[in-house]
Amino acid sequence: MPLSFPGPEKPIALFLDFDGTLVEIAPTPDQVRVAPGLPALIETLRDRLGGALAVVSGRPIAQIDALLRPAHVAAAGAHGLERRGADDSLVSAPPSAAIHTVRDRLLPFVAARPELVLEDKGVSLSLHYRRVPGLEAQCRAAMDAALDGLDLELLDGKMVLEVRPHGMDKGRAIAEFVAEPPFAGRLPVFIGDDRTDEDGFDRVNAHGGWSIKVGVGATRATRRIGDVAEVHEWLRALADRLA
Repeated sequence: MPLSFPGPEKPIALFLDFDGTLVEIAPTPDQVRVAPGLPALIETLRDRLGGALAVVSGRPIAQIDALLRPAHVAAAGAHGLERRGADDSLVSAPPSAAIHTVRDRLLPFVAARPELVLEDKGVSLSLHYRRVPGLEAQCRAAMDAALDGLDLELLDGKMVLEVRPHGMDKGRAIAEFVAEPPFAGRLPVFIGDDRTDEDGFDRVNAHGGWSIKVGVGATRATRRIGDVAEVHEWLRALADRLA
């Protein structure tokens, strides 16, 4: 059954994951392709929602902006370690010395395996093994060794291991958005595809909103949509309803 839409009783605040939700996941982060018309659609939705649209991603905000240019929206990057409100105010966690230590410990391991991608986001770090899924066990062992003695959190995503400081996740980022205008007082709707989106689903569920899982797999989301193409179709239909 096609995914329906929230009723007209309450305006919505829309939160969108990026990779696996707005764009197909690529072998490496820099190989993603943004569908023609997506930035314009995002701008249209932002305007018709009175600015209450935010991208909530593991990517840094700078990457989100570059990929969605010329669209400019509120955003949470690095799983909320940096956040830009609808008023363009920007809050970012300071660079982490512990993250730099993990990077330095992993560099020899990655240098010997060029199919891996080590993505240093300053406030967090990602080890991508999508091009060589058979190296998952080795990557986990190397990451465990790199984290030894450090007070950091390990996230398990789709063929990626992500490390960040404790205390921030997509759920907390969404909570901060819904406490401020223009998101406050609206029905929160969050669309995501990965295990790192489950915290966001939990937060939206707690607010009585719509949590929407893209694709298959266990989830705490209350609704489901098939794939990225269906997400685009649903967003276009939502924009038409808001016109």
